[in-house]
Amino acid sequence: MLKKIATDKAPAAIGPYSQGIVAGNILFASGQIAINPATGEIEGNDIVTQTEQVMKNIGALLEAAGTDYTRVVKTTCFLADMDDFTVFNEIYAKYFTEKPARSCVAVKTLPKNVLCEVEVIAEV
Repeated sequence: MLKKIATDKAPAAIGPYSQGIVAGNILFASGQIAINPATGEIEGNDIVTQTEQVMKNIGALLEAAGTDYTRVVKTTCFLADMDDFTVFNEIYAKYFTEKPARSCVAVKTLPKNVLCEVEVIAEV
C-alpha cells in the first residue's frame, strides 16, 4: 500500500508529483530545493542559506513520514556549481550524521535556478 506524505512545513509540490511516498516501510521523498514554505520564495542566494533551507525542508518531510535523518539510507544531491561542493558538504554533514549512501552531481540548471537540490530515501 502506498501512502502519500504531505506537510505544509515543506514546500508544496510545484508540479505533478507528491512531496513523498511511503511504500511499505520506505519513504521516497521528492527532491527539495530552497523554497521557504512560509513565504513560497527561494530562501537566500548563496549556497549556505539555500542548503540550510533544503535541510529544513527535508527534516519536515522526514517528520511528516514518522522518521528522521538517522534513518536516511540514500541521498541524491544536485549542485548547480561543483565549486560549492565543500561548503555544501559542511552543512550536509551536520544533518546526515549517519552518513547514508550518496550520489552528488553537478547539473546545468535546477528548478527556479536554485543552487542545490536533495532527495532522500529513508526507513520509516
